[in-house]
Amino acid sequence: MMRPVALVTGAAQGIGLETAKRLSATHRLALLDLNAERLEETRPLCGEDAVAVVCDIAEQDQVTAAIAEVVEACGGIDVVFSNAGIGAGGSLRHLDPEVLEAIIDVNLIGNWRVIHACLPHVIERRGYILANASASAIMPAMGLGPYAASKAGLEQLMNVLRVEIGYLGVDVGVSYFWFIETDMVQGAEREMGDLGKFRTELPGPLSQIIPLSEAVDAIIEGINGRRRRVVAPRWVETVFRLRGFIGRLAERDAPKVAPPLDAATLQRVREVGDFDAAFRPSVKAHRAAAHHVHHDLHT
Repeated sequence: MMRPVALVTGAAQGIGLETAKRLSATHRLALLDLNAERLEETRPLCGEDAVAVVCDIAEQDQVTAAIAEVVEACGGIDVVFSNAGIGAGGSLRHLDPEVLEAIIDVNLIGNWRVIHACLPHVIERRGYILANASASAIMPAMGLGPYAASKAGLEQLMNVLRVEIGYLGVDVGVSYFWFIETDMVQGAEREMGDLGKFRTELPGPLSQIIPLSEAVDAIIEGINGRRRRVVAPRWVETVFRLRGFIGRLAERDAPKVAPPLDAATLQRVREVGDFDAAFRPSVKAHRAAAHHVHHDLHT
């Protein structure tokens, strides 16, 4: 009996890789990532029949070709975990507006390119789509403005898609995670100076880093249950249900957090400029996103 096919983007590391490894027990994996070397290293970890395709989701031609290659190799697509994305940090008023453009091109439009290309195949198999948004989509996440905006847009896009294609037998979910034990979080803290450490200024549980395994457990449960909402840690569910109230709490605490965030952002802007300040030049996906909006990150 043929196993269902699961396509995972951002599959060469972090949440994408660990999810793909877990899914390989029950699914045939199609792995998409921008990083060719890392993708080839990780493919054998996801099953003997896993398919790996190098793809920059900010390039429509690459997305179209990648999905066609997956369908040719696997025969179709049952599950899509649209996970690829990049982070950026800094106080909004100090950053170049093109930081927002670069982030949205990947996190919102790029994810939609993938999902849209997969839709005919998922509809044919009455499958399931899970888009990785963020808890920052449902609260005023200070220091993460462009990232939060892109994830809020992705959430709403999936909400609309869910009601438009539900009658075709396709279920659509959105995942909402806070700070997870991945390179996106830990790498920023290593490489972005005080700006990368602003997480520690947040109150209470907002400053905590959640084990990667906790997020992956939630994703696997969500895919198996075709859920509309996947969260980690558990308290994000409360934030989702009380999102308006939580926003007011964030405003209450802002006077404590905003000044050090401003200072850290300004320090980094002075060091590397108001575009580069939001990114990590060591990350290939960051360099690619910058290039798409005609910037070259300085190493």
